[in-house]
Amino acid sequence: MKPILLSLAGSLLLTTTQAQKKEPVAAATINGVSAVTIKKMAEAETPRLLEIFKDLHANPELPFQEKRTAGIVAKELTALGYTVSTGIGKTGVVGILKNGEGPVVMYRADMDCNAVEETTGLPYASKKKMTNDEGTEVPVMHACGHDAHTTWLLGIAKCMTQLKTNWKGTLVLVAQPAEENGFGGNAMADEMYKKGVPVPNFLLGMHTGPAPVGTYLNRPGDRMAGAEQLDVVFYGVGGHGSTPELTKDPIVMAANAILQYQTIVSRSMDPQFPAVVTVGAIHAGIDNNVIPGSATLKLNLRWYREADRDLMIKRIEEINQGIAVASALPKDLYPTLNRKQSLGTLKNNEALTAKINVALEKLVGKGRNLDIPPVMGSEDVQQLVKDYPNVPYDYMVVGVADPEVFEKAAKAGKKFPYSNHNPDFVVDLKAIPYNLQLGLAATLEAFAK
Repeated sequence: MKPILLSLAGSLLLTTTQAQKKEPVAAATINGVSAVTIKKMAEAETPRLLEIFKDLHANPELPFQEKRTAGIVAKELTALGYTVSTGIGKTGVVGILKNGEGPVVMYRADMDCNAVEETTGLPYASKKKMTNDEGTEVPVMHACGHDAHTTWLLGIAKCMTQLKTNWKGTLVLVAQPAEENGFGGNAMADEMYKKGVPVPNFLLGMHTGPAPVGTYLNRPGDRMAGAEQLDVVFYGVGGHGSTPELTKDPIVMAANAILQYQTIVSRSMDPQFPAVVTVGAIHAGIDNNVIPGSATLKLNLRWYREADRDLMIKRIEEINQGIAVASALPKDLYPTLNRKQSLGTLKNNEALTAKINVALEKLVGKGRNLDIPPVMGSEDVQQLVKDYPNVPYDYMVVGVADPEVFEKAAKAGKKFPYSNHNPDFVVDLKAIPYNLQLGLAATLEAFAK
């Protein structure tokens, strides 16, 4: 794999060099707005947005606890004249700006953070701790760039009010909670349309990536995998560790299951289609000398075909039942499987993506749209239109790494200088105005006829 990574790093390094060149701006317009105007608007917004970004970064909030962040979003949107609804999907915010007859364009940004202790050393680094859903106090950090996502939404919000003579329709801005645990998109979709939020004609969004500032990834088709979270509970008969013959040990059952689960992808799945089975946590027992009555496994599945997801779940259930039979368990102690959450694949609409890419090339020139294969990571932005499968969407990844830091890492043979969800994840401040341009151009283009 290393030659492939080096080749990718080399191509990104070339793109970085191109991105650093100061080329004359072409006399191009996006929905009647010149590229020069968009750049100047982003520059004018930079001081305000950097202040917001640093504040959000220093004050991250876990999924469904984004009350402070939601308050900032609501206040900013209200001041700009948007019709604002709060508390959607627990802590979500929706701002609606009606501007005559035309399409409904929804732009989404997520607000939540990760349970990660920051090590960036930034002067505005997070030092916060929060209590998670399990009652444990944990360090928290924006290690996935949702602080930047929210900042870009607020930048787009203001710029679109200033450009109202250039577009017609309804702009719907969605500040979504709980992307990291995968529940936020579904929570908002289940509520917001019932509360009068119009169904979009187009859905847009952006996500940070550790590619250099000045590059982006916006490709049609499958981009991110579907995901399923499920819990398997093995039941047994507890007892003293010194008399295992009098027990039915659920920890042994769970350990057996973990090993068998790892054969599902390698021996049951078509190797030409990617799939992943991960056991992310084991919860069982307390004392050294006590065999507990149950053991819980927390699983995560990834796939690109729903048939593959169904097959993985079928094999998991078969393995569980086989272990129960082998352990001579009565039927009432057979393992249970709880499917907690399911996300579909993220598949960018071909026509919408092509349309927006034309606008982005007008704005920043060619050669900056990276060609990176789909990933097994997942998103839930598409869940906002889960009940409206004909709504096209385009979700792009934008570079946020300092080009010099990226170049140094590439020369050292690294694919990226750091990765999302790591304690050293940094959004370079140059990414705030640059990617605001991209988001604004995409939004304007979505309204264009």
